[in-house]
Amino acid sequence: MPFQDMMIAFIGSGVMGEAMIKGLLNKKLIPPEQIIAADPYEARGRDLCEKYGVRFTTDNHEAAETADILVLSIKPQVLKDVMPEIRRGAHSSKLVLSIIAGAKIRTIADGVANASVVRAMPNTPAQIGQGITVWTATPEVPHQQRQQAEALLGAFGEQIYVEDERYLDMATALSGTGPAYVFLFMEALIDAGVHLGFSRRDAQKLVLQTMRGSIEYAEQSGLHPAELRNQVTSPGGTSAEAIYHLEKGGLRTVVSRAVWAAFQRSIALGSGDKGRNPDKLDGDR
Repeated sequence: MPFQDMMIAFIGSGVMGEAMIKGLLNKKLIPPEQIIAADPYEARGRDLCEKYGVRFTTDNHEAAETADILVLSIKPQVLKDVMPEIRRGAHSSKLVLSIIAGAKIRTIADGVANASVVRAMPNTPAQIGQGITVWTATPEVPHQQRQQAEALLGAFGEQIYVEDERYLDMATALSGTGPAYVFLFMEALIDAGVHLGFSRRDAQKLVLQTMRGSIEYAEQSGLHPAELRNQVTSPGGTSAEAIYHLEKGGLRTVVSRAVWAAFQRSIALGSGDKGRNPDKLDGDR
């Protein structure tokens, strides 16, 4: 076991914190008694204890004091208030792993007085073990702790390691925010189906299975998406007609601008700045 005789403390036990706890226990990487979850809400603690058998506290300082590995899974808005509470305990932790959106490694390392920091960007499908996480580590994180970070993030699903922290902001815009794009497109397709005359229930079933099957087919085929699209686009056919209107409406441009705007917003949130105008891309005049 990669976490033998180690305590993992979660500062913040919301949706993503619970997702990691659940993944670790499902994969039998650590027994529940070696996990302590901290959260300000007693009811939340009782729920976690009943579900998973982990330890719980409302005291962040207490949780940090026990931690060999400290996982920060709080909202970025409360980070400044929480870091002084956990600083003494975090200073002696072997690894500090942050999944806080936008929080820079230097901010974490300075705030908790520990240079052994991993910063990660998971996404919401992690809640069912189907997420993908992009992560990086400071040079001070030794090999063993990097392996432990891989195991922790593997509880979410797939993962990609990057050398440059800048890629975390890119990942925030592409994969972190990506589910929102997919859900919006799903919603638009379902509404279109209802407009055609399907019941909303049938339209949703058609769209969900179409997207699920298309993704699995794309993954198994190994082909470029353009090749897959061409397979179902007959000259003068229904797909060709639909794609013509999508392209005419600027689908690719809108998607590109949206992802770029999310990227810029991630940078702004991490630096505390207001950020750039999302309606102006590099090169625009």
